Amino acid sequence: MDLPPPAAWLASPPITLHRPARQTAPLIFASPHSGRDYPAAFLAASRLDPLSLRRSEDSFVDELFAEAPRHGAPLLAASFPRAFCDANREPWELDPEMFSDPLPPWVNSASPRIGAGLGTIARVVASGSAIYRDKLPFAEAEARIRCCWEPYHACLTALVAETHAAFGACLLIDCHSMPAPSIPAGRRVDFVLGDAHGTTCTERAVQLIEEILIDLGYRVRRNDPYSGGYITRHYGRPREGVHALQLEIARDLYMDEQRIERLPGFQRIRQSMERLLCELCGKGGGLFPA
Repeated sequence: MDLPPPAAWLASPPITLHRPARQTAPLIFASPHSGRDYPAAFLAASRLDPLSLRRSEDSFVDELFAEAPRHGAPLLAASFPRAFCDANREPWELDPEMFSDPLPPWVNSASPRIGAGLGTIARVVASGSAIYRDKLPFAEAEARIRCCWEPYHACLTALVAETHAAFGACLLIDCHSMPAPSIPAGRRVDFVLGDAHGTTCTERAVQLIEEILIDLGYRVRRNDPYSGGYITRHYGRPREGVHALQLEIARDLYMDEQRIERLPGFQRIRQSMERLLCELCGKGGGLFPA
């Protein structure tokens, strides 16, 4: 399969960073899975239709947190889609069965996520359907990681360092959405807060976010079924004053999952997220232990 380099595929820069006029809160909001810049060559190489590919997105999550800069916190969003390159994975988490040539020995080819087909370059979409007609050359994966994964994490790493230097601490909220079928019947939940079972974020911040969401009328659970992915676990270092929390929103609260369209409830969730932003940013350093 002769594909052009990914840098030529992307119609827009791989990331979008919305900064406040002045950062006034030790918070960062990030959306690694809401990207929807689908290169034409990628669509042509896929055996799936565009709508099927889009069901792997955390659609519109970046829009739900769009008011973060107005409250004094930056918002980072990936423009590239999750099915193209997943920023919430290790940089070289690759399935050898996907590639036409041998992978270098330093590639992680044995993680549980690879077994599920969901490595840095995914083999399948969220429904389990295979993405590609043919195998890819390793150079293709390397190019995507260099032009998508690396800029996302370079920016996020810089934001964390800047925020920590300015405030003495930092809280990264990694924003995601979850499909309705992931919630077992009879155990309805609207938000899941993942702190890797208490290891990536101060309890004070998790409890405050939980209380705000419950006060807004939502059902909240911690670490079940999502305890935090690569970003949460990689950046969350509470002993160093860097905290990370994965926040999952049930998609059926705000969107039609089959048609990838906003529902009337979208505005309510956006307003709720602005309330969350307002309260968190207003707390500032009070989010962290003295």
